[in-house]
Amino acid sequence: MRKMILLISAFFWFGISQAQMVNPVHWSFKADMISKKEAVLTFTADIDDKFHLYSQNIPDGGPVPTSFRFDPSDAYALEGKVEEVSEGETLFDKSFNMKLKVFSHQAIFRQKIKLLKEGPVKVTGTLEFMSCDDSRCIPPKEVDFSFDLSDSQTTSAKKAEAPPTEQKKTGTGTEEAGPQGQVNLEVQPTVIAPAGQETDTEPTPPPAEKKGQKSMLVFFLLSLLAGLAGTLTPCVFPMIPMTIAFFSRNSGNRGRAILQALIFGISIMLIYTSVGLIVSLTSAGANLGTVLSTHWIPNLIFFVLFLVFAAAFLGMFEMVLPNSLITKADQQVDKGGMLAAFFMGLTTVLVSFSCTGPLVGALLVEASTGEVIKPTIGMLGFGVGFGLPFTLLAIFPSWLKGLPKSGGWLNSVEVVLGLLVLALSLKYLSNIDQTYSLHLMSRELYLSIWIVIFSIMGFYLLGKIKFKKDSDLPYVGFPRLVMVIVIFSFVVYLIPGLFGAPLKSISGLLPPMSSQSFTLSAAPAAQTTAENTVPAGFCDTPKYADKLESPPGIPVYFEYKQALACARKQHKPLLLDFVGHACSNCKEMETNVFTDPRVIKTLRNDFVIAKLYVDDRTKLPESDWVTSTVDGKVKKKMGQVNADLQIARFKTNTQPYYVILDDNGKMISDPLGHTLDIREFLDFLAQGKKAFEEGK
Repeated sequence: MRKMILLISAFFWFGISQAQMVNPVHWSFKADMISKKEAVLTFTADIDDKFHLYSQNIPDGGPVPTSFRFDPSDAYALEGKVEEVSEGETLFDKSFNMKLKVFSHQAIFRQKIKLLKEGPVKVTGTLEFMSCDDSRCIPPKEVDFSFDLSDSQTTSAKKAEAPPTEQKKTGTGTEEAGPQGQVNLEVQPTVIAPAGQETDTEPTPPPAEKKGQKSMLVFFLLSLLAGLAGTLTPCVFPMIPMTIAFFSRNSGNRGRAILQALIFGISIMLIYTSVGLIVSLTSAGANLGTVLSTHWIPNLIFFVLFLVFAAAFLGMFEMVLPNSLITKADQQVDKGGMLAAFFMGLTTVLVSFSCTGPLVGALLVEASTGEVIKPTIGMLGFGVGFGLPFTLLAIFPSWLKGLPKSGGWLNSVEVVLGLLVLALSLKYLSNIDQTYSLHLMSRELYLSIWIVIFSIMGFYLLGKIKFKKDSDLPYVGFPRLVMVIVIFSFVVYLIPGLFGAPLKSISGLLPPMSSQSFTLSAAPAAQTTAENTVPAGFCDTPKYADKLESPPGIPVYFEYKQALACARKQHKPLLLDFVGHACSNCKEMETNVFTDPRVIKTLRNDFVIAKLYVDDRTKLPESDWVTSTVDGKVKKKMGQVNADLQIARFKTNTQPYYVILDDNGKMISDPLGHTLDIREFLDFLAQGKKAFEEGK
């Protein structure tokens, strides 16, 4: 059982640690010569709050202990074993059900060695360790160490994630004067870049997490609304009075009735959340979300699934679970007691599946192409939204009198949801079209289909169109009229998009502006298409310009090496724009920020831009293949090469991500992620330009 807990924990948190680059233990190494023939190697682990590092001495069946392996050499010999200088503490680890020695905040280890040869001696090896907090474990990691020793030096080897200081640069590190004439050599962590790419030796800050947290909150709220919408479907709404009657049996014991109602609501939330958790566990991995959102096979499957969900909502068929499941759950309800409230919640979920199944499926499909924990967040929101009305009405049964009666309006809710799902299904076809540069789903075609779908929705609510289960609509009530006005207003809002209007509020859901084949905007042309002609603003014709398109009015390259060569030639800073065809935030940036005249002017005049797609499937010539320093695999496609460059150099795989380099390929200012604040983006560009001019 302990091994199973460890496996599940490691699997789940490995996906999150890869997606967010979690690294709670930071190592630094130092060597002191205590005589001409002896040295002491010191290994220091700085540990993040709430995490702990395991000792070298761990019993069988426990976590991976901290261990040190020294490469064999005839130049030195180990004297004894690695000593644990820090005292540590012994605590009971719930994950492994045993008492273990651990270190918090900091752990120091030392190893004495004896030099067997004259002159400089190089000591190399690898240490392995594992770290956990109270709820999760980071899978075992290995760190290489290396020391160059002589009888006149005190040397410190690499210090992971050390902040830059005012230091004198040397061959492999930075040099500072130490006490008594000693030399402390701090070597910054070095990433070996793929062939043809520059190496960035300064540490780079990780992207801010605030934007991601905000998007998660938005998704949670949308999922909660979907849960509330699920209660208004024909399978669910009529169940509300019957369900509330179950809790009314304890009307003589108000406290017991409220407790059962709370258990009922929490049960619904836990059932849906557990479904999301299962999807999260099976979606672990830093690049799985990118693969799901860009590869044609999952996108085609998702498109078909959305069509199936839409057909179910529109009355073509019903999605039902086996009656045996519902019967077994209902039998447990009849037994009474507090446990009956849980089974009442389970029965409600099972019975309502024919109506909520498409909603749940659509949420899970969308969530599986995002962050690793997004399915769990989505199902938590859906469970809260779905269970909340039941719980509140069970606690306050008098509110039932204010509910509308069941009727044809319930079927209207399903039809509207079905048309919404049908409209959203186009997103997955658009992902295929953009990723593989098929140029079949233009922005105008996408918008035309949306205009038709939402027009059908408006006429349906007016009673001009009927579906399978609909009855006659004798008159249009005020709530329905308000919905009709909102829908047709949205249709009118979409129409200018056919002629190039940016439609900024929904730009993340649409194909990019670059796929618009006709526009009335007067943005200056960024490039020409005449053969053997170098477009204005470029040093040479951009590679892959026949497959990929630049933002209107902004000249961009699509390959890092070509853009860097142009930056050197023009003596301009280089802006790296890591984007994705299926990245909604990237589309928002292109529509809301890159259309601003001030941004266009600054980018055209002061920068060379490399727009690097991390999900493009274009196969590169063999001369442009690279071998990854991250996973050791050969990257043969454009998106793979660009994604590997972003992860290897900048330690992140989120998009959009903007980095400014000088004309030697060195980062000169802090990176920037998604922002719709034009002033913030202009300040980011101004800081990069200023840093470039000061470094000339």
